[in-house]
Amino acid sequence: MSGDSYFFGDNVNMHGGSGNTGIVKNQGAAAAAPPVSPAVQAAVEELLRLVEDLRDKLPPASAQVLDDSLPDVTADATAQPQIRNRALLAIAGIAATVGAIGQPVLDAANSLMELLGAK
Repeated sequence: MSGDSYFFGDNVNMHGGSGNTGIVKNQGAAAAAPPVSPAVQAAVEELLRLVEDLRDKLPPASAQVLDDSLPDVTADATAQPQIRNRALLAIAGIAATVGAIGQPVLDAANSLMELLGAK
């Protein structure tokens, strides 16, 4: 096996010293993110508003879970669905445990999950 060559990634061989232009990657630009539907954008904004109202009525530990989950709740089309779904489930779980005062947040989280196809 001596003498075998294994290359991973870019490999450049240059012969001669003029006209060298560098590595040509032949990679296209990343595709633009698909537009976010107005319904998803409105649902995210409504959920964030409701969570803000609920947050002050929660014990500190529950409020911290909401704070940790909120950055992952976004209408960004490039957001990772698993991470966003996990955050929505955490928010819905907190809302469900506090009863009637959390019902609007629970409904909004469930609605958003349906719009995103996660439910």
